[in-house]
Amino acid sequence: MARLHEHQGKALLKARKIPVPRGGVASSPDEARRIAAEIGGEVMVKAQAWTTGRAGMGGIKRAATPDEAAAAASGMLGMRVKGFTVDQVLIEEWLDIAREFYAGVIVDDRAQAPLVMFSSVGGTGIEEIAAEHPEAVAQTHVDIESGLMGYQARNLVRRAGLSGRLQRDLGGIIARLYNVARTYEARAAEINPLVQTTDGKLYAADCRITVDDYAVFRHPDLGITFARELNRPPTELERIAYDVEANDYRGTFYFIQMAEGFEKGQGYVGFHGAGGGGSMMSMDAVLNQGFKLATYVDTSGNPPASKVYRAARIILSSGPIDGYFGSGSGVASQEQFHSARGLVKAFLEEQIAVPVVVRLGGNAEDKAVEILERLNGRVPAPVEGYKKDDSPDFCAQRLRALILRGEKGKLIEVAPPAPRPEPEEPYTFETVTGGVVTFDHAVCRTCESKICVQECARQILKLEGGVPVLNITPEEARQGRCVECLACEVECFFHGAGGGHVDLPIPGLAEYRVRPK
Repeated sequence: MARLHEHQGKALLKARKIPVPRGGVASSPDEARRIAAEIGGEVMVKAQAWTTGRAGMGGIKRAATPDEAAAAASGMLGMRVKGFTVDQVLIEEWLDIAREFYAGVIVDDRAQAPLVMFSSVGGTGIEEIAAEHPEAVAQTHVDIESGLMGYQARNLVRRAGLSGRLQRDLGGIIARLYNVARTYEARAAEINPLVQTTDGKLYAADCRITVDDYAVFRHPDLGITFARELNRPPTELERIAYDVEANDYRGTFYFIQMAEGFEKGQGYVGFHGAGGGGSMMSMDAVLNQGFKLATYVDTSGNPPASKVYRAARIILSSGPIDGYFGSGSGVASQEQFHSARGLVKAFLEEQIAVPVVVRLGGNAEDKAVEILERLNGRVPAPVEGYKKDDSPDFCAQRLRALILRGEKGKLIEVAPPAPRPEPEEPYTFETVTGGVVTFDHAVCRTCESKICVQECARQILKLEGGVPVLNITPEEARQGRCVECLACEVECFFHGAGGGHVDLPIPGLAEYRVRPK
């Protein structure tokens, strides 16, 4: 999930007429001094980082003068807070707080509806409040079609023990908070604390808003460039992987870089799962064999071969891994040979030199395993494919055995592949993700199988004069009729004349791989 910084969330609240303290964001001590002078009086200086508990780490300080604000900002900028480097601070007017409340909207997956909560006690997490002051907490589910009615919001406040004008004003803030959450498709939107000052005014003193990853593209105004909630800033490789996911809606590619800076022989494995629950179970199987994870990856939801290919290339860029392990739920309905072809293309290009064990359980698993194991003798390392009836534990044991065998120098010896020649008679078309399919018709004429036409997933190819050409317009191919199944390259490599090739760019990856780590 994509979490907003405090100042970003408060901007959304302010736009919906929820009162927030006066203030501004500073990236330098001089900016902090200027903002504090504009506010006048005492201010709070707050480090902007995606974490809680900032006060205990020196990330929130009170300043009586602009110079004190500048000094506080100087101490916070550049500091590390739970893995985050602080590059901005929020300068806000100091509030003389008389009372604290809590208001929140979260998506209740079990009820499949938004859950709105209010507490007449604030300042800590809602779970702690509910445990210590159950009488102060009220909540209600909301019909997504009709939305939160004003009377429902006021009733929450009444049930939490408040009445009169406070009940009316707090109810209005809760209703507007719900509108913020609904508008920006937030998984969670919380104001904690929602405070009343000694002069009776209400303010959102702090807030936390988390937007659903898959809604981010509908809200470019939020400026979110990485729709994942981590407990640290994203790595460069994670950003490269996220751009693949953000620009290809087909299936899921979830990538987490679990380790950096490791060396060969330290027991790190590139983990590539398919399906959340099955991936977690398979990950445990790898850990139980004494390995460590370099990556956690999930490509599921029927991804095209091209997406699996890009995922594999990125996994192999994570560092000097000792093995590559793929395994998911084992009951996937997606046709597993698409994933197999994506892996094969990546492993051939990389000439993978570490043992590979991949469990391709699901629809057409026999064909998928057969495609994968064609790699043996074509790459330096052994490659083993397994099916749904082979347990993740067994597959992890096989990986361990292969890695131990590899340490004794028994990996397969193969000649390096010859450089791909420039096509003599290129026929090309573009794909939906910026890829380019090329057929060298000079080579295609010598092909007896014409396997590319036979195996094309969407049958968008036809033979014309004995060579493959599009059966649709180039524009239709570019708009997605070509699903990048990679059969025109992979099947051509094994069963054809080798005239087909698919170039699939991964922006930033080549530069990342040559940059000193």
